[in-house]
Amino acid sequence: MPETTALYREIAVLDSHMAYAEAGAPNDTTVLFLHGNPTSSFIWRNIIPHVAQVARCIAPDLIGFGRSGKPDIDYRFRDQARYLDVFIDKVAPGKLVLVAQDWGTALALHFAARNPERVRGLAFMEFIRPMASFDDFHQTPQARAIFQKFRTPGEGEALIMERNAFIEKVLPGSILRKLSEDEMNAYRAPFPTAQSRKPVWRFPNELPIAGEPSDVDAWMREAHAALAASDYPKLLFFGEPGALVSPAFAQDFAQRLHNCRLVNLGPGAHYLQEDHPDHIGREVADLVREVQAR
Repeated sequence: MPETTALYREIAVLDSHMAYAEAGAPNDTTVLFLHGNPTSSFIWRNIIPHVAQVARCIAPDLIGFGRSGKPDIDYRFRDQARYLDVFIDKVAPGKLVLVAQDWGTALALHFAARNPERVRGLAFMEFIRPMASFDDFHQTPQARAIFQKFRTPGEGEALIMERNAFIEKVLPGSILRKLSEDEMNAYRAPFPTAQSRKPVWRFPNELPIAGEPSDVDAWMREAHAALAASDYPKLLFFGEPGALVSPAFAQDFAQRLHNCRLVNLGPGAHYLQEDHPDHIGREVADLVREVQAR
């Protein structure tokens, strides 16, 4: 792996602050890495060194996650988008290559739909999309059952906020290799108390399933329509068997997009960055070179 040390910075955003990792020399290409739930910029730590050889890399901690602040807000999708919009305008105001996973994909696609002139390329994996029912949500019935509990008032708060189930069970259970204790502690650190886990609890309740929540469902439909109409270069990573995205679904989805290349990472579930960082990093660096060559 290339040796590149990311610098961690903080910047004021609305009534709080957002932390971010930055690496690479400033040039005409900025790559924005967007994480999902319940992770942070930490999940990109072994991917960024590959990409920093060819571009400026920015990896924010979403509001309420990582080292970013935890303002007294609802942490709905619209809140995440509002804080991220201000962050991007301050830190990366030009054109971007977007790299995203999980809820980071929802934010990336929502941004791209509203700012198509600013997107030069997209690499994404295990992405969020409108789903007709819970049957469309995950590869395993066990995961579907637990997420239904996460969305049940009272039960979801007890599991995620009080028992910390998302960090202790869902995260390591969706990675094939065993995380070290230091790695687990890095993911635990932002969420020491039940109240600090409110952002983690909120995201499962924002999943656009059967038309609810209606605002998130509408935004995701608009975002995916814009994605289907776009012609910027795309990489869609998938693992076997995957979690939100199966190999068969990835292949069908990519065929319906313009200028999209599929990348089979091999064995993997949801947090593909932890199982295949070098492969992802090399492919994203190649995408950046393709963008720059245009």
